[in-house]
Amino acid sequence: MNSIPARSVPSGSGHAAVPGQPGPVTGHAADRDGPIGWGHGPTGSIYDYIRVATFAIGPDGLISQWSSRAAEFFGVPAHEAVGADPVTAFVPRELWQRGRARLDRILSGEEWVGTAPYRDADGGEGLAEVYLMPDSGNPGATCLAVDLGRLRRIETDLAASEAVFGQTPTGFFLFGLDLRLQRVNDAFAAGLGLPHAELEGLTPHDLFLPGEAERLVIALRKVLAGGEPMLDLRFTGAVPRGVAAPARDAVRSWAISLYRLNSSAGLPMGIAGQVLDVTSRHVAEREAAGVRRSLALLNEASTHIGSTLDLETTAKELLDVIVPQFCDLASVDLYTALLSGDSGPIAVRPGLSDGCGELRRVAVSSVVGGASSVLGAEGSVPVAEAGGTLCYPRRSPHARALRTGRSVVPQPGPDPLLRSTLVVPLVAREQVLGLVQLARAIGSEPFDARDVAIAEELVARAAVCVDNARLYRREHERALILQRSLLPPGNPAATGLEIARRYLPSNNNTEVGGDWFDVIPLPGSRTALVIGDVMGRGLRAAVAMGQLRTAVRTLAMLDLDPAEVLTQLDEIARGLGGDSGAPGADSTELYLATCVYAVYDAVTQRCVFANAGHLPPVLLSPGEPARMLDVPPGLPLGVGGEPFEEVEVTLPDDAVLGLYTDGLVESRKHQLDEGLRAFRTALSNGSKQLEQLCDEVLDELIPHHGEDDIALLMAKVQTLPEDAVGDWKLPSEPTSVSKARELACGWLLVRGMDELVDTTELLVSELVTNALRHGRGEIRLRLLRDRTVMCEVWDDGYAQPRQRRAQETDEGGRGLQLVSLLAERWGSRRTPNGKIVWFELTL
Repeated sequence: MNSIPARSVPSGSGHAAVPGQPGPVTGHAADRDGPIGWGHGPTGSIYDYIRVATFAIGPDGLISQWSSRAAEFFGVPAHEAVGADPVTAFVPRELWQRGRARLDRILSGEEWVGTAPYRDADGGEGLAEVYLMPDSGNPGATCLAVDLGRLRRIETDLAASEAVFGQTPTGFFLFGLDLRLQRVNDAFAAGLGLPHAELEGLTPHDLFLPGEAERLVIALRKVLAGGEPMLDLRFTGAVPRGVAAPARDAVRSWAISLYRLNSSAGLPMGIAGQVLDVTSRHVAEREAAGVRRSLALLNEASTHIGSTLDLETTAKELLDVIVPQFCDLASVDLYTALLSGDSGPIAVRPGLSDGCGELRRVAVSSVVGGASSVLGAEGSVPVAEAGGTLCYPRRSPHARALRTGRSVVPQPGPDPLLRSTLVVPLVAREQVLGLVQLARAIGSEPFDARDVAIAEELVARAAVCVDNARLYRREHERALILQRSLLPPGNPAATGLEIARRYLPSNNNTEVGGDWFDVIPLPGSRTALVIGDVMGRGLRAAVAMGQLRTAVRTLAMLDLDPAEVLTQLDEIARGLGGDSGAPGADSTELYLATCVYAVYDAVTQRCVFANAGHLPPVLLSPGEPARMLDVPPGLPLGVGGEPFEEVEVTLPDDAVLGLYTDGLVESRKHQLDEGLRAFRTALSNGSKQLEQLCDEVLDELIPHHGEDDIALLMAKVQTLPEDAVGDWKLPSEPTSVSKARELACGWLLVRGMDELVDTTELLVSELVTNALRHGRGEIRLRLLRDRTVMCEVWDDGYAQPRQRRAQETDEGGRGLQLVSLLAERWGSRRTPNGKIVWFELTL
């Protein structure tokens, strides 16, 4: 027989001390060491939780069977334990005698139970309860040892479980693997109003409505399969009919948390859950959610409504906010006078109208198909299409809302699709502008007092935007009228130039700009080409543009150089500021404008440019790509302090000159350089026909068009015929008068203009005589034929002729009166070396 060396352990209150090693239970397979089946039970059995060890003592008092659980419990392998004397092996020497006596009594048939402390191989102490039982009918004994620590913990866990299920006010339940209730506590049963006996064995479909029951089944299976808990799941349902009559119609909201129950081996045993009745919380959350939705709706209205100053767009923006977030059907009706641009009172104050005026439906939005009306018993009115006009009956809720300026909630009508309607008047600045109708379909909550307040706030904000749009539309129309009246009508004529021009307002159609262009005929077959842009928008910009355009025409008639014209315009622009004394004018406000002023001479084909902060002109010469002219940019008009420079450029035959505003080449979508490059490319690849080229340029660049107006002025050089100009120089002597008459008459006769010979002979004689008398140096005579015949006489004198009324006794002073009577037009202009006196005759 093998012997086991004794281990030193503490003694145990008169009982045998049993050495061992308390290790974790891992669930081994059954031990087959003996016929009585010593060993572990199935994996996850109760023995894994309470930690039990067994062994047997034979009739000879030696260990005959030693299970694997005993080997794990005491830390002694079977080959060392079997055959050993338990008394000498496990009991201290001083207790051997008592231990042997106890063992003898047990082998004689006496049962013994006691506790014994033990120390494991690591030195940790434990306490075991030992059961020694004689074998019935056979000599020998069976020993059962239980870890008291584990046993006490199981007792504590069971007590805690009973406390949770029996004492906590929160509902607890336990579902088995078959998803049927195995156990519930009193709080859960009381919450459902059912006794325990009727709850056990029920499935989720017995507890909740079908949709909610299926959600719970899915959640239970997910927790059972994955092991991850699911917390705070929300369910709404009612106890089924026939189960508990008092509670069967009580619809409640539940918050359920699910946890999987696992064995010591980690295998699922069921699902435990905690449930809270959150009906009141759900109601409060729904109310809070409603308040949040209302605030979000008002916030969206603040940012979405009134993004433009267009009446129809503003009405549509209101409907975009409230349908379907607030209602299912809505429409906006405005007084037709408001839409017609009438400058007088649009509507009346509440109480001063019968509410039966003509309105136009400007916007309709609906998510309800087939709704035939928005009113009920108090007066049904068919839903008009957007753009239709209508008048509401005097006794209708609509007329009452228009008349009183207060909201009306009509009684439900016969329409089977609509449940609740609301009529809210559009009131701004104490005037009723129209009304908004709202409706909710069957299935939606009816309008309550809070909904009415929200609707009134939304409509009030929209009403202010609508009224602003109305006022701005009126100003916009006036500005458009002013702007159109200031642009050149039709295609202006110019000597030696073919003119094409385009003007396009900005695409938002809410404001007018200060863009302008002009073509001004000048004496001597010359033409002034002007393009400009007043910074800013609206009526004030249009007025400033008109003032500057008028000033340009006036200065052009004085025949000033381009740089001098811009200098005078700069002074005028600075004088257009807020120091005009207008009410509310800002004394620091400036009128800034950019401008290009060019003068083209058809005889010499030279063009003189001056620029005041505007984009440079573009020149397309035959056989060459379009290029930007190098014209000094200068400062904008209204800034002052810097002189303007001039640049002279000779334009070849068939060359195209392009003047434009920044709206053509600049927008938010692309940079200025990109637009200028696209403009030059469009010119270079365009048609030879000027009008068609104009259209092609716009077609190419309009996709890039931003929020600014476009002004485009293009001029194509047309060389004058060789016989269109007659030019002679005469000496400063009396014989030059007759010579001038002879040259002028001969030139006219050769060109078949016999009818002008007599008048021309007389007027040329008068002008050459004045040049001899008041001028000095060489005299120059030039005749030009275009749409008229112009005669120019040049001299070196700086004194300008002035027409005066001659008295009967005066010997002179009647020459210019004669010129004024016989000529279509006449005038004089300075030159760098003197002056030119000219007159025109109609062909």
